[in-house]
Amino acid sequence: MGNKPSSRGSATEIAARLRTEIELGEIRPNDRLPAERELAGRFGISRGTVRKAIEQLASEGMVYTRKGSGTFVSPVASADIRSSFQLARPLELMDARFAFEPHICRLAVLNAVGTDFDKLDELLTGMEQHAENAEEFAELDALFHIKLAESTRNSLLVWIAEQVTLVRGQHQWTRMRDLTLEPKIISVYNAQHRGIVDAIKLREPEVAANAMKDHLETARLSLTRASAT
Repeated sequence: MGNKPSSRGSATEIAARLRTEIELGEIRPNDRLPAERELAGRFGISRGTVRKAIEQLASEGMVYTRKGSGTFVSPVASADIRSSFQLARPLELMDARFAFEPHICRLAVLNAVGTDFDKLDELLTGMEQHAENAEEFAELDALFHIKLAESTRNSLLVWIAEQVTLVRGQHQWTRMRDLTLEPKIISVYNAQHRGIVDAIKLREPEVAANAMKDHLETARLSLTRASAT
């Protein structure tokens, strides 16, 4: 892996860049990844962000850690393990989200508990505090949607939500983020997120599902407009 210009990015974006290098063979199976300190310097990010990126890759099976030795590329890591989610265009992914995220809200009504709501409230507050920072908002927004899935107690839905989050690190997705996430639309998203959680707390499954549909429709319209530019 040669020296490349450093550039800031979220954990999801850094994971995507490392994933691409693995898939292109720039980092080969069984190769040891550079140390956290080196990756942090290369990308211009904190070591904590590097750690989160590596955790994402480990959850996909692309890398593994040997205690005391470092992190290595999995012997089976290659382009073949990319999921259809990772190959999907932003609008394709948004359309697919209509199929499962409203139902995530229905299941959350049935299964969410107090600790779930505590974490969701924490994420809502964080997103509201970062309404002027698209990158920070996007990172918290991804965690919010994963937490909604976790509150269903359905491991398959959690996996799907995690795959959606991984796609957000793809170049075409980050480009759309940069085009669409301005303070005005972030404020709309924040209000919609609040409405979704409030409906789940009130144990109103269809209200929650419809609130999610409205949110996804807003996001899809924003993406459609950006794609036309």
